[in-house]
Amino acid sequence: MKLHELKPTEGSRKERNRVGRGIGSGNGKTAGKGHKGQNARSGGGVRPGFEGGQTPLFQRLPKRGFTNINRKDFAIVNLETLNRFEDGTEVTPELLVETGVVSNLKAGVKVLGKGTLDKKLTVKAHKFSSTAKDAIEAAGGTVEVI
Repeated sequence: MKLHELKPTEGSRKERNRVGRGIGSGNGKTAGKGHKGQNARSGGGVRPGFEGGQTPLFQRLPKRGFTNINRKDFAIVNLETLNRFEDGTEVTPELLVETGVVSNLKAGVKVLGKGTLDKKLTVKAHKFSSTAKDAIEAAGGTVEVI
């Protein structure tokens, strides 16, 4: 096979249907919209969720809960992921972003106590769970709340 002999697989390329382009196209005159009616008009049709005048599903379902506008979302880091750093490293949110542990800082970094920590680190973060704090100090490291 040569470069000039390449052809797309049969049936993989399809020409778009140009409606309203004459009787021979099979979609001329009314352009596949039939005669008259709401859907034949320009801008016609119904809005998403409309059920012909019946109360729509989203209105029939009960409303539940609320969204707290003051909620703070923290980027979460577990102890086991901190093992990638060398002994004596000062772990800051900037370092976590730089090394790709966290992609988005959000409202800050929270360290959680999943896994074990074998290194002696100085960890600076916005929040710590009590188990994470104890584990870092037990490993000989220090905890600093920003």
